[in-house]
Amino acid sequence: MPTILITGANRGLGLELTKVFAGLQWRVIACCREPEQAAMQQAWAGQMAVTLHRLDVGDEQQISALAAQLAGTPIDILFNNAGVYGPELQGLDELTVVDWLETFRINTIAPLRLAAAFVESVAASQRRIIASMGSVMGSIAENSSGGHYAYRTSKAALHMVMKGLAVDLAPRGITAVAFHPGWVRTRMGGDAAPLQPEESAAGLAEVLLGLTPAQSGLLIDYLGKVRPW
Repeated sequence: MPTILITGANRGLGLELTKVFAGLQWRVIACCREPEQAAMQQAWAGQMAVTLHRLDVGDEQQISALAAQLAGTPIDILFNNAGVYGPELQGLDELTVVDWLETFRINTIAPLRLAAAFVESVAASQRRIIASMGSVMGSIAENSSGGHYAYRTSKAALHMVMKGLAVDLAPRGITAVAFHPGWVRTRMGGDAAPLQPEESAAGLAEVLLGLTPAQSGLLIDYLGKVRPW
């Protein structure tokens, strides 16, 4: 049975991705900060292919503990989905250093630490994919509106992390990609977003399942289109 590990699996796109892959008869290692939440327990009651794990991606001890617990388990896809928008105020004169660094810690540093912790498990699998939720908000070429400094820079830096992993892990046959999920109607995306989480997750899953090593190092949207850095 192929296996995917998804962070931030308790809501939004992480929850929808969990549903999609569970429906495809994949083993899903669903990670979130509070797996004991009633909604999570009810959603996966009787779903033997879905296992819930406590993971705050900003906590290195929890990352190490989970990696040790899952040692020897091949992970076909490591999907770094967990992320934050950052502080509400991100204008030129509004963003604080503390808030900016916290956004980087979760959106940029955590995915790299997870890749390092699970690289052996990914390398031992058949598909060998490391994916992270990027964004065209982090695309320099597509930035025409400015602002959102913490979120934009953290995602731009994440894109560079994934490009670096694509280069460094190519000799091990590992494909590393960043995804743009579209503007999705989640707690982060807001009610004005035109895209439902189910539609984005279905598209992301389809692209994931069709990935080839030739696409490693790219930023790809949920429709399979390559977006510019």
